[in-house]
Amino acid sequence: MKTNVLVIGGGVGGLTVALKLAKCGIGVTVVEQMKGNPHLYKGELVQPKTLQIFKNIGILSPVLAEGQVINNIELIDRKNSEMDLEELPKQSMSYNVLPEPFHHALMIPHETLKDLLLKEAMKYPSFQYIQPARFIGFSNGQAKVKINKEEVFIQADYYVGAEGRRSKIRDVMNLRKKEKTYDHHFLTVTFPRPSSLMEGKLISTDKTFLGLFPLPNNMVRSVYLIPKGTYKSMIAEGLTSLFQKYVDLYPSLDGYVQQIESWKQIQLMIPVQFHVDHYVKNNIALLGDSAHSVHPMAGEGMNLAIQDGDVLGELFCWMYEHNALSNDYLSLYEKVRKPRVQHILKLSHLAALAYSRPLRSLVSWRNKVMDQLTSDPVLHSKHMLNISGLGIWKETIIDRAIQTGMVSKRKEDFHLDKRHLFTEIDDYPWRYIEEGANR
Repeated sequence: MKTNVLVIGGGVGGLTVALKLAKCGIGVTVVEQMKGNPHLYKGELVQPKTLQIFKNIGILSPVLAEGQVINNIELIDRKNSEMDLEELPKQSMSYNVLPEPFHHALMIPHETLKDLLLKEAMKYPSFQYIQPARFIGFSNGQAKVKINKEEVFIQADYYVGAEGRRSKIRDVMNLRKKEKTYDHHFLTVTFPRPSSLMEGKLISTDKTFLGLFPLPNNMVRSVYLIPKGTYKSMIAEGLTSLFQKYVDLYPSLDGYVQQIESWKQIQLMIPVQFHVDHYVKNNIALLGDSAHSVHPMAGEGMNLAIQDGDVLGELFCWMYEHNALSNDYLSLYEKVRKPRVQHILKLSHLAALAYSRPLRSLVSWRNKVMDQLTSDPVLHSKHMLNISGLGIWKETIIDRAIQTGMVSKRKEDFHLDKRHLFTEIDDYPWRYIEEGANR
């Protein structure tokens, strides 16, 4: 079997690069190991840059139709458990500070999003999808794939590893990765929500936090932080105990969280962060969790995979259009994506440390920093821009001094403009190679 590009892994990142190739008329084959849809939690928070990508590839309308718009994420500190929730001080991170039209995020069930990408790709004759099909390894420059019980060799110009954290492609490439582990785990589960819960919420104490993110059809995705090693003891305590923890943090969940029927619906998430030293080797490229795994605190993992797929797909299309099929050009993909991923990894890691149990003594410091970040217009705009994926605007020494309260907050109005956003030449610099443009 022959194809121009073989994508190993049919998740949202793999399907994004495959869809872009199919739209360019380039032969692309996706092999996916999992049969059907796995009952595992995967990312559901779509950041603004990803929405921009969906507009460019023509699927934004159906994505919006299946999702729940998120304008704000409210931060609620419940260290004073005696106070009514409405009386507690609140801080808000608002996507509305970003320029239109991508000034909001979106919650959408992961499998729904994957199905939309696959449905769109299936419209193109140059796209082929094989499931279940398991990548075994390489032999004489060809990929060995087990389809049903038969081993098939697939020859391609380029191979893309999009299989996730346990990437066999990454192992074949023999790449180093720097890994961080954490002292906490998460429980995540979806259940019905009260109709008043329309925006994201992070409710914290000095020991834990509960994240609530509304989904369509009056459902909510919850993420609850637990100390590492306590999962089995929580199961032994029973669901009733877990329900009470949720209700204590957010009383409006009473009568809703109890609709979780068994622990089988609740997934244990073990956060790990790693980053490989290179995304590309010879004619093989990695994307998404095969190349980097981000702490889930900022809801970025799925978005990084899709954004990787967008850049890599655009590069492949350009390479085939200009008959520039040199492995050297693949380094442009890494040049664009690696610094952006590195920045998000840093932000997510710092957010994880802010809620980490060993730092409970710094809870008041954390609350001070978050208050400064959400109420200083420049800090707020920078933070939302960075997590949106639409641009990178790094903090200055003055910003850090304001965060810690050493310098007073700025009060003047501030609005992001196009100077702070990634441009086409930032995203796809190879398009300007012929012109020698320096725009």
